[in-house]
Amino acid sequence: MAEKNQILYDHNHDGIDRRGFLRCMAWAGTGALCVLEGGVLKTYALGRTGEMGKVAKGELAFVQISDSHMGFDKPANPDVIGTFKAAIDKINALPVEPEFILHTGDVSHLSKPAEFDNVEQILKSAKASEVFYVPGEHDFVGDEGKQFLERFGKGSQGSGWYSFDKKGVHFIGLVNVASLKAGGLGSLGSEQLEWLEKDVKHLSKSTPVVVFAHIPLWTVYPEWGWGTEDSAQALGYLKKFGSVTVLNGHIHQTMQKVEGNVTFHTAASTAFPQPKPGAAPSPGPMKVPAEQLRGLLGVTDVQYKKGQHALAVTDEFLG
Repeated sequence: MAEKNQILYDHNHDGIDRRGFLRCMAWAGTGALCVLEGGVLKTYALGRTGEMGKVAKGELAFVQISDSHMGFDKPANPDVIGTFKAAIDKINALPVEPEFILHTGDVSHLSKPAEFDNVEQILKSAKASEVFYVPGEHDFVGDEGKQFLERFGKGSQGSGWYSFDKKGVHFIGLVNVASLKAGGLGSLGSEQLEWLEKDVKHLSKSTPVVVFAHIPLWTVYPEWGWGTEDSAQALGYLKKFGSVTVLNGHIHQTMQKVEGNVTFHTAASTAFPQPKPGAAPSPGPMKVPAEQLRGLLGVTDVQYKKGQHALAVTDEFLG
């Protein structure tokens, strides 16, 4: 694998190496609190509650969940309903109640009505007033996303992209699963890119921007389709902003990368883990000992405090 695509997993050392990769979200499930201050990302162990308190009272708090794969029933996790409920319990136990939840795709496993129904029903117990969705490729199975858009895409454009504002933060939901390229690489397409350029043109450079999509917008491992072919063009439209956070799912493990003004973060699944890039012949559900499973599943808590140019990203694991 070329050095520019190398990902570091050293969970015994927190910090940023010379290529700007963060070593704070380890494969083993060690949680960390990450705070972006003036373009520098600092990490804190979740157990150090005194330091966490500095950002715990952020004016805007929301949670990312991803890859619930409702309907999956293979040995890697025969009870995705149970682990999804455990994820909601973890959200409800957070010290700061989130205003809303972002679900970054693969809500369902096979786009069946009952799968979508289960997710919606379980989410009703979450202590959050709204849920915002973008689709994963599994939500497009069989009908090119028709059911997903009917349920979760009201007010969106094209294959489901949209934006909204919350307390001074601009959120952009992108769709990169509607036209997958060779090897499964994500693609945004010209229509969505033109919309994105117009969407951000009027915003002040000081506006914090949060982008969320299913497949990572940075090249994690192209051999497995873990990247988006035209993401560079999309990110080019965001260069003027001082604070950009990009949240993705799809790879079922937490990774983080800092590149200039952009912090990229991928979330754990609530359903099953996948192998490290290149550690198996191909991606896919990975069976682990039952006692280890919940330590590899989780949710992501994000907080923003107005006026401090800071976004805190914390991974909460189920086990």
